[in-house]
Amino acid sequence: MVMEPISVESAIEKAKKKGLKPGRVRGTEGIQFTKGRNNHIQVISWDQFRETLSKRRLQVFESGGWMKIMKRGR
Repeated sequence: MVMEPISVESAIEKAKKKGLKPGRVRGTEGIQFTKGRNNHIQVISWDQFRETLSKRRLQVFESGGWMKIMKRGR
């Protein structure tokens, strides 16, 4: 399965349709999509999500409806 990069705006739109929110793993800089039910994940704003992606040089990739956050290529 090949993971293709998608824009942040496209990822946000797809996440919202799936009922997902942006989250930060408590005590870390790690971010992920969440339904908000895990005590280890703090729900953050979409602006904070965008800032963290940029700051950490991350990008959202998608394949077959699955989204994953990984390091951006050069």
